[in-house]
Amino acid sequence: MFGRRHRVLLAVVVFGYAAGWAALNAPHAAAAATEADLVLWYDRPAEKWDQALPVGNGRLGAMVYGGAKREHLQFNEDTLWTGAPRSYANPEAHRHLGEIRQLLFDGKQREAENLAMEKFMSVPLRQERYQPFGDVYIELAGHDVITDYRRQLDLDSGIASVSYRRGGVGYTRQVFSSHPDNVLVVRLEADKGGSLSFDVTLDSAHELHTVTADGNTLTLAGRVKDYVEGRTKETRRCAMTFESQLRVNADGGRVTAGDGRIRVEGADSATLVLAAATNYKSYNDLSKDPAKACRDTLATAGRKSFTLLRNAHLADHRKLFRRVSLDLGRTAAADATTDARIRNFKGGDDPHLAALFFQYGRYLLISSSRPGCQPANLQGIWNESLTPAWDSKYTVNINTEMNYWPAETTNLSECHEALFAMLADAAQTGAEVAKAHYGARGWVLHHNTDIWRGAAPINASNHGIWPTGGAWLTLHMWEHYAFTGDRQFLEKQAWPIMKEAALFFVDYLVEDPRSDKGWLISGPSNSPELGGLVMGPTMDHQIIRDLFDACIEASTILGADEALRATLIEKRRRIAPMQIGRHGQLQEWLEDKDNPKEQHRHVSHLYGLHPSNQITKRGTPELFAAAKKSLEFRGDGGTGWSMAWKINFWARLEDGDHAFTMLSNQLTPQRTLPNLFDTHPPFQIDGNFGATAGIAEMLLQSHAGELHLLAALPGKWRQGSVTGLRARGGFEVDLAWKDGRLDQARIRSLLGNPCRIRCGEQVIEFKTQPGRTYRLDEKLKQS
Repeated sequence: MFGRRHRVLLAVVVFGYAAGWAALNAPHAAAAATEADLVLWYDRPAEKWDQALPVGNGRLGAMVYGGAKREHLQFNEDTLWTGAPRSYANPEAHRHLGEIRQLLFDGKQREAENLAMEKFMSVPLRQERYQPFGDVYIELAGHDVITDYRRQLDLDSGIASVSYRRGGVGYTRQVFSSHPDNVLVVRLEADKGGSLSFDVTLDSAHELHTVTADGNTLTLAGRVKDYVEGRTKETRRCAMTFESQLRVNADGGRVTAGDGRIRVEGADSATLVLAAATNYKSYNDLSKDPAKACRDTLATAGRKSFTLLRNAHLADHRKLFRRVSLDLGRTAAADATTDARIRNFKGGDDPHLAALFFQYGRYLLISSSRPGCQPANLQGIWNESLTPAWDSKYTVNINTEMNYWPAETTNLSECHEALFAMLADAAQTGAEVAKAHYGARGWVLHHNTDIWRGAAPINASNHGIWPTGGAWLTLHMWEHYAFTGDRQFLEKQAWPIMKEAALFFVDYLVEDPRSDKGWLISGPSNSPELGGLVMGPTMDHQIIRDLFDACIEASTILGADEALRATLIEKRRRIAPMQIGRHGQLQEWLEDKDNPKEQHRHVSHLYGLHPSNQITKRGTPELFAAAKKSLEFRGDGGTGWSMAWKINFWARLEDGDHAFTMLSNQLTPQRTLPNLFDTHPPFQIDGNFGATAGIAEMLLQSHAGELHLLAALPGKWRQGSVTGLRARGGFEVDLAWKDGRLDQARIRSLLGNPCRIRCGEQVIEFKTQPGRTYRLDEKLKQS
């Protein structure tokens, strides 16, 4: 890293995209040279779900166990949930808003929480559950004694595979979920003709299902059963139906069907193609015909050769995955199985595992969030349980947002689109809640939503009443514009949602009667999941301030809604500012009541440090120091996703070694499962995405109006390179470093914006042209 004792002399060289660069080639070429190592591998089959390997196409996901005698693929489709279309709004809630606020102003928190629990909450109180869909079982009789077994997931190809030998014959299996063809594909091969025989069946965890076999097609059909909600004891009606069809195409041999199974005998190879669908058309429409959807999909995909299916999948997957490469070096530790590498990472020397973990997060986002799909939920798209932890829905007081932190920085902007589509729905349901609960215009979303786009406060008043979830998610649309400069997106998709989100807070903010400064504050609300129901939590004000700033700037860019802009400028000026408390900490609430011994998993009041840019080292040094003090109080422990957020925090604090400590704490068996899934525990996917975003922040930051190169490079990563990272303002960045110091950098200007670059304390600025690439030749001199 660049220390205070070093000066950086930067020379800017411009060249076109066609020009070469020995150290850092074009992104796709660089990726192709290094992706061969991006493999999770094991020397035995998975014994349980969290050892299995995930594949997905954004909509259809599967967990591959890799058994030799019995292969098990547990699969999901992203629209299969409990429940039915409904409103969650409580039409009488607004009548009690004033009383709840007054109780909080009077210091009667318990009374306010009790009143809110009785009169202000969602109807019903709890939201719905993401569901498993079905299971594919492939039985290979006699495959008990085998040798040379290997199970792996190749991130670069998006293919899970199994290989072994039995009786002098080599057997291989490949599994992938194809986005272009919208199917799950399984390929079985033997290297000796006529040696492949197996039975394939379908099953489901859902009680109400049937399985039939006809010709070379298996059909699983069912519906989600009504259930009694465990805490409230309410009977919940479920209206979702589903169907899956599995086509078996064998090369050679014989295919027969009967007794709910398909048998393949004496084949050279076989391809299984699975389609799955539900009756879900939208959050308020269940008119889709799942049987027809499967037939239509298989009418095309089911007739394609395996080679065509595989090639289309590879082209689609690699178009996204190969945009970014990361090389942190490779040691002998990388030769071990992935589960062993996790056990040995902390205190060891395996920089490649950090690069693999980074790319795994990108792989998971590609696999769980594509345009036209549902956004990634708490488990992405992978879930085996009828009653998953936290319902495997969308918790939007940190977790859903964290899912999408890598979308822009790691060059997967398209993966953001599923989230934006959900926001368009939530703006509709949230408008009903804004009126019913607050008597306000605009729209609001509290701390959770589900496939029915519930927007009202759920579960309990001490943490469920948190009205800034929609505002935070809306800022992802502004971030997308900041990275892409897509004016049409800003005008047509983002602005209508942004301005209505801001309009809600114009009506919602209230003047604090305890202050003589005319401050506007949020409330009733909470600092997520800590401290109960309050007026004026710091995080709320940070989010609302960001939302108002984004809307003011967007309105100016678009030349739209001048009256609203003027209102937002005036309101923003009066929002209660961040406060520094008696311990030197950033206060989590308006009151100076932070407990320095509190090590809660949420660190909500540091939103201003990350992902926001309200707290920066050079812009707000006092707040920066206070944020650091608060983070020190919270400690280096926590859940997997909490540790991931702390990687990002410490990166923003420009402390690469501490960020690496948090990564090391996360990459342990206590916080990372054998298949590299993050665990709360139990499994939650947000920590994977948060860690990927954090590693990107260690290498490149752009939140403070400049491209800060190697802003938080840890001492452990003495040399390396990264290509294809994205920065705000429309820049793509390649970096290489040696001996902990920047060696070369290449900046591609996508929009032609002025560029300001920081290396340590040295800064340069220059104008750019769209489509041009700028190389920085670095020379270090001892000062």
